[in-house]
Amino acid sequence: MSATLARQAQDSSYRAVLRSPHVARLLTGTLIGRLPTGMAPVAILLLVRAEHGSLALAGLLGALYGLAVAIGQPLLGRLVDRHGQTAVLLAATLAASAAFLLLPCTGPTRHPALAALTILVAGLATPPLEASLRALWPHVLPDPAHRRTVLSLDSSTQGLVFVIGPLLGTGFTAGIGASSALAATAAFGLLGSGMVVTASPSSSWRPTAIAGRAHPAGPLRVPGLRLLFAALAGTGIALGAVNVLALATAERHHAGWLAGVMPAALSVSSMLGGLAYGRRTWPGAPARHLVAASIGFAAGWLVLLPDPGPAAVVLGAVLPGSFLAPLLTAAFLTVEGLAPEGESTEAFAWLVACVGIGQAAGTGLASFASAAGPLFVALVPFAGACSALWLLRRFQYLLSA
Repeated sequence: MSATLARQAQDSSYRAVLRSPHVARLLTGTLIGRLPTGMAPVAILLLVRAEHGSLALAGLLGALYGLAVAIGQPLLGRLVDRHGQTAVLLAATLAASAAFLLLPCTGPTRHPALAALTILVAGLATPPLEASLRALWPHVLPDPAHRRTVLSLDSSTQGLVFVIGPLLGTGFTAGIGASSALAATAAFGLLGSGMVVTASPSSSWRPTAIAGRAHPAGPLRVPGLRLLFAALAGTGIALGAVNVLALATAERHHAGWLAGVMPAALSVSSMLGGLAYGRRTWPGAPARHLVAASIGFAAGWLVLLPDPGPAAVVLGAVLPGSFLAPLLTAAFLTVEGLAPEGESTEAFAWLVACVGIGQAAGTGLASFASAAGPLFVALVPFAGACSALWLLRRFQYLLSA
């Protein structure tokens, strides 16, 4: 019997990890609960257009939602660290879902200020499911090898939110209308959060009582974490530029399919790269993996600088995408080791928030650069990835000092 248990402990394959108690439910619930972050921007855009509002207003409201989500994550993460997951996740989900249901009633085109306020509530109240899940893994899977495998699976599959979410938002709008698409967005949020908070690891999770936990800066007081979060904002800039770059390239080459295929290619390649990364144990500390993955992520964007044809553009998304999930997995493992005791949820939430803020900045920079020509649009993700690499090299040096 002891030999059998030992083999099970050493088996860190995806199948073994997924068969561990609660893992599949937590992964599935978090994925479903996060679908609103992929659905809402599209549903908001289509709602405004359905009311004959301008594209500028639709884009502004969509950007407001993304920025509000990024700001709200560390704030709610701190509340989770202090009061537990159940009450905070449920209250946040109910508030966000209510805002989605109310948004069509505000008449965004006629009352943009009221719509903006409603969208602000929906974004700020987005439950920190991703950060909460990462805080749960040490309790669900105490073995470090299992935890590394599940983090690879976690980081890989969460990218599907931004593939499936927009498709669902568009499909519901086309089939039953923009208002019903927002109702479906609220329903997915409630379903996913319900699956997570009713799982015993989440409902039984309790904050760690430690002295000094009310430090106003939270995990940001750790110099290494500040540098890491800044680096991940650079990664977010690259990701945020992708949709604008895809649309600009599609229009330039008269290939409308590129607008959807290029972001999807990046997401799918990220998932495959993350799964490949998690299949084996790699030598060195996660900080080394961070730098190695960041080198690949930055180098991948070079393909797009000469303004290539459609096929090469898709390849240009696949190359950096292959390194994205490994980069994020190594980042989460690093945060797990550096986060102050009792503040892991907020630390993970800061990482998520900085990527999100970077994405918003990348979208804006790429939109602005589009007026200057294709090369300048392609330079935005490359510059963002290079800034992330430079900061991660400094981060690695700081850890080794």
